[in-house]
Amino acid sequence: MRRPIIVLGATVALGMVATACGGDDSDTTSGGGSESSSLTIYSARDSNITDFVVERFEEEYPEYAGNVEVLNLGAQEVLERVRAESANPQADVWWGGTQQGLDAAAAEDLLEPIEPDFAADIEDGYKDPEGRWFGEILLPEVIMYNNAALSADEAPQDWDDLLDPKWQDQIIIRDVAASGTMRSIYASMILKESPDGIDPQPGYEWLTQLDANTGEYAANPADLYLKMSREQGILSAWNLQDILIQAEQQNMPFSYVMPASGAPVLVDGVAAVGGGDTEAATQFLEFLFDDELRAELAADFYQIPTVEISEQPEWLAELDLQPMDVDWATIGQNETEWINYWNENIKNKG
Repeated sequence: MRRPIIVLGATVALGMVATACGGDDSDTTSGGGSESSSLTIYSARDSNITDFVVERFEEEYPEYAGNVEVLNLGAQEVLERVRAESANPQADVWWGGTQQGLDAAAAEDLLEPIEPDFAADIEDGYKDPEGRWFGEILLPEVIMYNNAALSADEAPQDWDDLLDPKWQDQIIIRDVAASGTMRSIYASMILKESPDGIDPQPGYEWLTQLDANTGEYAANPADLYLKMSREQGILSAWNLQDILIQAEQQNMPFSYVMPASGAPVLVDGVAAVGGGDTEAATQFLEFLFDDELRAELAADFYQIPTVEISEQPEWLAELDLQPMDVDWATIGQNETEWINYWNENIKNKG
């Protein structure tokens, strides 16, 4: 397939974020007399990744040292925040968003078109044709299981296996509405049952059966990992990258199954926020697509890059990826309606 240092919690005061944003106040003079620059990033990436990348960025560009602020949110939460702040933008970079979320933001003129050097290396299907967003990584969505409770053979082998009544109350799902990953998985399941997307009812019925087996909806990824590790639930649906990070770096008892019918593969991207510091955003995105950094992120953080990299890690070279045939354009047109229906009529009612 071809393809921080300061991390703020979601409860950070908006005024603090505003002071870190680019614009007329982005350049200040440090005690040593040299100019410094600031950058504010809204990110759906795991904080371990944002910590790693931003530290490298500040080493490469010391004028940003201590002045990069990252607000870690769910991908859908980033979209809603950028939308809410459109009259007074507070961020410069949106780092980590689904194709459908970024397309929605682009259609609402929330993103700034840019022409970075790396754009030519990204295939057309993995970027906005007007330069408003760029696919950074591919995220296969797979079945996650606790390998201390289940063997590879005992774990469900395909999506429909999750509906078996024997898994009642054994499934934990990251709360869907705020998560770009979960919204995409659930929309893909609806499309799996209703290929043209015109009548979502068969997909709703599938999700109702999944809800019947779902013991709990985790508030955020950290909550999901904690509950899964404690065997409050032993199955989930989640993205391959985060499963591998938790298993290999955090020693969590997690493994995955590549579903027999295929894994929805998301294009997860980055963008410069409209009204932010476009120059600083472009500089950060150029750094993010540096070949050496991309190779490190693939090796150490299990990312599947959308661009060719000079060194492909062994796990990626050996990955038996089986993509599901997903019409992301149809999902983009219907996702909000489908997820709202699920939230209002299916969640905790199965």
